Amino acid sequence: MDAADERLRRWRMVLGGGEADGTRRTLTGRDADMDAALGALYGGGGAGGPRKGSGPRSAGLGGSAPNVARWLGDIRTYFPSSVVQVMQRDAIERLGLSALLLEPEMLEAVEPDVHLVGTLLSLNKAMPDTTKETARAVVRKVVEQLEKRLATRTRATLTGALDRSARISRPRHHDIDWNRTIRANLKNYLPEYRTVVPERLIGYCRAAQSVKKEVILCIDQSGSMAASVVYASVFGAVLASMRSIATRLVVFDTAVVDLTDQLDDPVDVLFGTQLGGGTDINRALAYCQSKITRPADTVVVLISDLYEGGIRNEMLKRVAAMKASGVEFVTLLALSDEGAPAYDREHAAALAALGAPAFACTPDLFPEVMAAALEKRPLPVP
Repeated sequence: MDAADERLRRWRMVLGGGEADGTRRTLTGRDADMDAALGALYGGGGAGGPRKGSGPRSAGLGGSAPNVARWLGDIRTYFPSSVVQVMQRDAIERLGLSALLLEPEMLEAVEPDVHLVGTLLSLNKAMPDTTKETARAVVRKVVEQLEKRLATRTRATLTGALDRSARISRPRHHDIDWNRTIRANLKNYLPEYRTVVPERLIGYCRAAQSVKKEVILCIDQSGSMAASVVYASVFGAVLASMRSIATRLVVFDTAVVDLTDQLDDPVDVLFGTQLGGGTDINRALAYCQSKITRPADTVVVLISDLYEGGIRNEMLKRVAAMKASGVEFVTLLALSDEGAPAYDREHAAALAALGAPAFACTPDLFPEVMAAALEKRPLPVP
């Protein structure tokens, strides 16, 4: 196939066929099957059926579980996993297929990802007993993939931050903090030799296992925060596995639920959440504030879009009080790969004025954010 023909083929796949697309190209074989799978979701006709003419585009997998199951199998055959996940997400959102995910055979056919987990969690209360075990298996597969991707780097980054959080004045050579040492000895600069004489060495000490930092993850479980809830639960489990960090995980809507005792299994944490509902950040922060015993050694991470249904001024007063007591306060508008969702800009600006800038954070950046918070240095705001 020459370059011109390949270009025409690609345009035919994009434009969808019919007289209006201008390509006059007929698809055969695998191309025709791929086109039918795309047409079932993004064009006219039923699952596996042809796209009709040049009429208005409309989606049409219908309500038939066998048709949808066959379509799910087709797209996994023709497209890479990343594309399959996007098409599944579009099918759930565009065609209202959430109810079909309550059937075990449907769950076995889908490609698991973070967004599918969020959808399953939102359906948790409506899920029949026959589906729950299959749903837990799907969620566990995603959680294990995330842990494999994120856990090692998180532990290594935070262990280093904890080791550096305490300073000593007689360090071994490889433990010297040269940046702080130079700043502390600038008065001993010798111009003729263009050097600093380090009379006082400042270094890192290795944190003892008994020296702990406390981390409180406070997670908004409103529907828009689904992906953030998934990632935060995985990170919570990773942090809880580190002996030098005492981790608490709190989820909230208009009520507050402490899931700390389930942190050894993030799947249990996720099924303990209830996505959707209102938001009372003030009540959640009041609970977190009541659990702080060592403010100078505590990091509070609020993960929320900041749409407050509670008492706004009280919320801001609590943040100010925690920061004044020595707590490191981190505000994340999202913990996901999608960037910042819609959020309350007025509340974000008010928190920034208190020294708690609000920003979206990717899972890959989160270890660096936590390391900076543990060391009480400026956060790496994107």
